[in-house]
Amino acid sequence: MGMNRDAQKKTADQVLEPPVTYEMYAEWPDDGQRYEIVNGIMEMISPGPSTTHQAVSGELALIIKQSCRKDYLVFHAPIDVILSQTTVVQPDILMIHRSREHIVTKRGIEGPPDLVIEILSPSSHKRDKLIKRRAYAEHGVPEYWVVDTEARTLDQYQLLEDGRYELANLFEGNDPVVSDKIPCIGFVIEDIFREVKDWE
Repeated sequence: MGMNRDAQKKTADQVLEPPVTYEMYAEWPDDGQRYEIVNGIMEMISPGPSTTHQAVSGELALIIKQSCRKDYLVFHAPIDVILSQTTVVQPDILMIHRSREHIVTKRGIEGPPDLVIEILSPSSHKRDKLIKRRAYAEHGVPEYWVVDTEARTLDQYQLLEDGRYELANLFEGNDPVVSDKIPCIGFVIEDIFREVKDWE
């Protein structure tokens, strides 16, 4: 007697007990969902991004590409960033200096990008601001941005020598966004919200 369909269907909750590795993640059947692993724990990413999230992500990626593409590669989700065998994430946007292009492989990005950007969704606040921030710091990502589409702000975290992030700046309104680690960055925070409408 065959197993019923529910028993056969794999779900992240019931199958992959920690520690989950990249190989286990890569063999996971395509079920139409997106997953990440942080410290060996695999979790499903929230449903598809909202229109506001997409508008901000697209505008920010475009602005960064226009000013930085000579020196940096710019990628956006979905793309696997393999920080270790047990930490694989899919940031919204990331930048890699062209001198470090060797970390770009067919599998994804194998090592810490120079900049990682996460755009908050209602369901991702804790994951982006705590869990993933710790993971990015632990794996040596020099700069991490968190964009809050509701507050229309950008938190800029920079890695200290002791391996912790410091909130270096909080940008809002007409503040010019700059980075001493990435000199090509330069835009007004309000510019990334120009395509956001009052969608219902």
